[in-house]
Amino acid sequence: MEEIRLNKYLSEQGICSRREADRLIEAGKVTINGRKAQMGEKVTGQEVIVCDGKPVGKAAGGKKVKPVLLVVNKPRGVVCTTSDKDRAMNVVDLIQYPARVYPVGRLDKDSEGLLLMTNQGELANEIMHAGNFHEKEYLVTVDQPFNAAFLKKMREGVELKELGVTTRPCQVEATGVKSFKIILTQGLNRQIRRMCAELGYRVVTLKRIRIMNIHLGKLNTGDFRRVTPQEMEELEWQLEQARLEREELLEGGDE
Repeated sequence: MEEIRLNKYLSEQGICSRREADRLIEAGKVTINGRKAQMGEKVTGQEVIVCDGKPVGKAAGGKKVKPVLLVVNKPRGVVCTTSDKDRAMNVVDLIQYPARVYPVGRLDKDSEGLLLMTNQGELANEIMHAGNFHEKEYLVTVDQPFNAAFLKKMREGVELKELGVTTRPCQVEATGVKSFKIILTQGLNRQIRRMCAELGYRVVTLKRIRIMNIHLGKLNTGDFRRVTPQEMEELEWQLEQARLEREELLEGGDE
């Protein structure tokens, strides 16, 4: 039987994303045939695999997982991880969905708005893939009025000294004297807050309203819904286009 990396296997089984799988493996929460799994280990799927106390694949009776993709309106104060040190409410406990789902990426504790949750590891990986330049749209309020120079700098890219990187050019539009809309195509840690801080501003409110073609719309805070068939069809088309573009770039690099 063909062997695949354990993190990919857990992802394909709908347990979590590859990134989250690596975290669980590193934390010693994944076992193979009764022993702790190692980073980079490969499996066939015939092993007895337990992840975070729950059997996976063959150990779970080989049950197929029904695909789920949810749109959640995360409130401020809710975290996206179940291991938060300050024991804050996490989004899994918030929505109480009957099947196991996990966040696609993150939205920090002080931010609110659109969060996707799924049980499809490969879908989560495709959406989060840093090379895909997927759009994410936010509404932001800062602590003081800004001028045209602030908007220009935000659009052109801000040097984040703490991370040693300059942000990609992005779309920014003022919506008030202290508020603006911003569309990012990268996902650096606390990116908008860091960008504003570098320019002397503090973010007061930050709300995500769109990821790719999925809009938050009028979904109430704390509520969730399943994506529509139309949304899923468009999402899959966009992801396929991104895959094709990546392949073209790789082929071009071999010439």
